Amino acid sequence: MVLTPLLVGPLAACSGGGNGTTPPHSIDAGRLVHTSAAGDTDPGKPFTVTAQGGGTLTDVTLSGPDGKQVAGALDPDGHGWHSTTPLLPATHYTARIAAADGRGGRGQTTADFTTKAADKTLTVTLGPDLGRDTYGVGEPLTAELSEPISDPAVRQQVEKALTVTSTPAVTGAWYWVDDKNLHFRPKDYWPTGAKVKLEWTGQGLEIDDHGTYGGPATDVAFTVGDRVEAVVDAASDQLTFKRNGAVVNTIPVTTGKPGFDTRNGIKVVLGQERSVQMKSETIGIAQGSSEAYDLNVEWATRVTWSGEYVHAAPWSVASQGVANVSHGCTGMSTDNAKWFYQNTRIGDIVQVVNSKGRQMEPFGNGFGDWNVSWDDWLKGSALGKPVSTDAPPEAAQAAATLRPQF
Repeated sequence: MVLTPLLVGPLAACSGGGNGTTPPHSIDAGRLVHTSAAGDTDPGKPFTVTAQGGGTLTDVTLSGPDGKQVAGALDPDGHGWHSTTPLLPATHYTARIAAADGRGGRGQTTADFTTKAADKTLTVTLGPDLGRDTYGVGEPLTAELSEPISDPAVRQQVEKALTVTSTPAVTGAWYWVDDKNLHFRPKDYWPTGAKVKLEWTGQGLEIDDHGTYGGPATDVAFTVGDRVEAVVDAASDQLTFKRNGAVVNTIPVTTGKPGFDTRNGIKVVLGQERSVQMKSETIGIAQGSSEAYDLNVEWATRVTWSGEYVHAAPWSVASQGVANVSHGCTGMSTDNAKWFYQNTRIGDIVQVVNSKGRQMEPFGNGFGDWNVSWDDWLKGSALGKPVSTDAPPEAAQAAATLRPQF
């Protein structure tokens, strides 16, 4: 740490004719103030400035290498100042301090210091991150951590530093899928037209007592489109397409035949492909067997990572609306598949009912998040409670708590 005095030049003053006041004069402010800066400054602790010898602080600014100021607060008596947001590890800072000695003396000084490096940095990758502006009402928010976290108290700190805001506001909660992955969803689907933003605000936050600090701030934002819900009834072999609650199309379909029954439950559109090559080996059907296939499929809307789609199946038109003959996908005519493709976006809902297949997996094979009851979803949160997306950001409160106690 380098403390450098900046002497203020003499100030012009009129003679008061012996009124007893001391005219302003320059002082060595470096002798009047003390800072917490050191060669190994802990970024998890607040940077502090204290005026000594009856002096007061008149102005303090703390800036990083990019010139951006760090938030801070002056004590009511003017004798102390402290930063109110965490510093970054391995970062150079400059404090500019102005002080007065109470006897007409004023001066300025600077303090330069570099924080010590973190043993580990927790970076966070947020989703969705598919380069789109609009998503469907079922799209969950995701956060992937660079380091596994199992400690319940540390998980709480992470949740508080993941800020979700939306207009209009909703009630939602985080769910820990595993030690490195979290999902956030509202209690109900996102409202149509909602503006949603997810931010990681734990930059510089001391995550644990083992030298782990929060990595760079990041965010994602999107708009929610129409409420699109496609309900596939495997018993009647009909797909009912609803937009904002109104039925706009009914399409004859075929779903998985016995042994390849389509998964029941709510799924979220993951992506769309104008054409895709589908091979039976990818789902465990040996090449050359009676069930083997190798097809170029058009207008394919994906709903699971394992290969379940809603797609064109011109070879089964005679069975569509009548019988289930597919290997698990929902097949329809080429014209109907094109229409479905063009009227659907990532994040829209596809729900399968009355199938003899197993239930859609909650995690790992797409977004089955909506198949988890709200009560069970809350059990997956480290905070154990819902949050409102219009509440004051808890992340800001967490950031102000510079050294969480575990």
